[in-house]
This record gives sequence, C-alpha cells and structure tokens, in this order.
Amino acid sequence: MQNRLLNSVLTLATTAAAVGTVVAVLGTQTSAQGPAATSLKTSALQTPWGEPDLQGIWTVEYDTPLQRSPRYGNQEFFTDAQRAEFDRLRSQNRGRDERGGRGSELDVAGAYNDEFGAMKRTGKRTSAIVDPPDGRMPSLTPEAQKIAAEDRSLRLALMQATQTCKLNLPGCAGGKFDPTPTTRRDELTPRYNTARMNRHDRVEDGALADRCLTIGLPEFGAGNGGGSFRRIVQTPGGISIAYDVGQGQGWQRNIVMDGRPHLPSDIRQWFGDSRGHWEGNTLVIDVTNFSPKADYRGSRENLHVVERWTRTSPTTLEYVAVVEDPTVWTRPWKVIQEFGKQNEQENRIFYEPRCVEGNYGHPAILKASRQEDREFAVGRGPDPLTRDNASGGASSDPLMQ
Repeated sequence: MQNRLLNSVLTLATTAAAVGTVVAVLGTQTSAQGPAATSLKTSALQTPWGEPDLQGIWTVEYDTPLQRSPRYGNQEFFTDAQRAEFDRLRSQNRGRDERGGRGSELDVAGAYNDEFGAMKRTGKRTSAIVDPPDGRMPSLTPEAQKIAAEDRSLRLALMQATQTCKLNLPGCAGGKFDPTPTTRRDELTPRYNTARMNRHDRVEDGALADRCLTIGLPEFGAGNGGGSFRRIVQTPGGISIAYDVGQGQGWQRNIVMDGRPHLPSDIRQWFGDSRGHWEGNTLVIDVTNFSPKADYRGSRENLHVVERWTRTSPTTLEYVAVVEDPTVWTRPWKVIQEFGKQNEQENRIFYEPRCVEGNYGHPAILKASRQEDREFAVGRGPDPLTRDNASGGASSDPLMQ
C-alpha cells in the first residue's frame, strides 16, 4: 500500500455536484511551459457574471523537480539539448517501475506502479522553486533543525538492526548498523507522527498516506509520475477546487471570497483557511490556520501560503505560490508551475475521494504486527525490529538527482 491519501471537507451546496476529483486520463496535450501572457484579450475567458474564468481540469504536463540539483546553480531553464538527453536517459531507467519475471515480486511491484504511475517528458524549468535563485528551499532555522534531529534519532534507532542499515542503504542515511534491536521501541515521537516508522504499535506509527490522509497544501504534485490534478469550479461569489492526487485519493477546498477575515487563531483546519480575492485577472488566495497535525516538510500550524492563479491562455494556467514559516525556514520561498487544461469529455469524474485501503488495511497491518510479536516471543520468528517496514528506495530518476 503506497502513498494512499484521504480526507474530505464540506463543499459549497451550489457546487457540490460539480466538483470532483479526476482520474489521470490526459486529454488534449497542451504546452504549459511557455511564458505567461501579460493579459487576456478575449471575453470568452470570463464567466457569465464577469469574473476571470479559471474553470476546468488542470495538471502539470511535464516533469519538473521541486528543488534544483546543485549542479545547475542559478540556471533556471534547461536547454533543449539537456531536455532531450534527460528524456532519453529516463526512458531507459525505469527504477522501481521495472517489471521482473512473471509472478515475481518485481513483476508485481512494477505492475502496481505501471497502473498508478506515469513518466512525463522533462519540463523546461530546472526546478519549480524559483526563489531563492538557486532553486532550493531555504535553510532550516536552528529550532527546526533540533526538532528534525530528535525525530530522526528515534526513526534511525528503530531501523538500526535492519539490513537497510547493514547495507548502508538510503533508508538508513545518517544512522549506523547495530545487530541488537533498540530499546526505544515504546518511545513516543516528539510530536504528532506523520511519516512511516519501523513499527506498527499504534495507528499513528503509519504515515499519513497509510491512513488515507493527504498532506494537503501546498500541493506541488504528488508522486508516481504525475497523479496530480485539480478541478476548479466557480459560482457567483464562490470558488471550489477539487484535487485528485497520487493514486486516486483526493480532497476539496472552498475559497471564501466575500471579504471576511480569517478564522480565529484557535480554529485549525487540515487544509488551512483559504480567503481569496481578485487582483485583475489573478485569483489571490491567502491560506493560514493549518492544523498542528498536518505537516509540510516540517511546517505545521505556522505555515502560511499565498497562491496566485492566472489564466494565461485558453489552455494554460499559471500558478505561483509563496510559502513561509519563520519557525521552520530562514526566509520565504516561491514556486511557479504551469498547468495545461485537460479534456473534460475524456476524463471521468468522481465526486468523492477513493482511498479506502486505510479503512481496512490499517487494522490488518496492526493485527499482523501483533502476530509477529507473538511468534517472536515463542522463538518462531525474527525480532520485528530486524525487518525494515518503513523506508523506501531513493529516486533513481536522473532528473531528480
């Protein structure tokens, strides 16, 4: 069970029947990589009530790393030759998607990823992050580094007796092998856990994806080669955005557009509190009030995101997001993405998220873990802490390295 996400929020009554998440069936392919148009010159890109029309199904049609590889320095765009070479290398390097012999474990794993994943062509940008100029996230604050180190210490301790650490694989980076399992198995995490741990003693030991919970905002593209779509629906005075991410999971958000202030600071929501307004042809959304149980790369209740959505042509939409949390990063950082409009006739629409594995899979995982404990207690099996149930392999995609 990989990257399973789930959560849903109430949608506006007037748009509930219209918003939904989208199965990743690409329709008309459009290039979303060109420069943004400075203005829209046609009234056809307005709603009947006179607002800029952002409606439709949108996705990023090219692969672009969130962060830039250090080898490209301040080079913001690939050359055509570099893109062609990446496409050639990536087509030959299937990584975890490689199929093995019929009926083998590698065959089953590859089939799973073939079903839910895809490989897109290399985009023009060397990174989605455009500020800082090096295309990388700013440094963590000293306090954020301390919290991350405490969290990592426990995770590595739970991994220390596994083959992953013995072979010095990426899942044990920063740790070391010790054949004696740790005595810290019963220790709680420093704060609410959101990532998979090498134990299944309680539901919260699983990752958010295992529990069909999505990270939510900011959403710069879930894994598996492009399972990241959003459907925008507008009504007079209201905007809803439905996301289909990963492997059929999804969630919805409603944008409050009537000028009301943000919710009181003691009211926290999984996807934050979105308040929007128009600046010319651009929809500007200010998002605050995130839950301390949500987690975006270490940022939780202090996360602040400002989004700018601009229709740049009949088939393209520019998305700009500025992300900040002074308790986590030493400065704000900015992302630019270009979305292409998808054919709505060739895409099936689902009105609810479809991640169900967490509803029955997680109890089964917990039950199996208790059985492993019982078997080990009577000498019929290995110590569960000698098995790696937490880490995944590092990306083998040369674009991401």
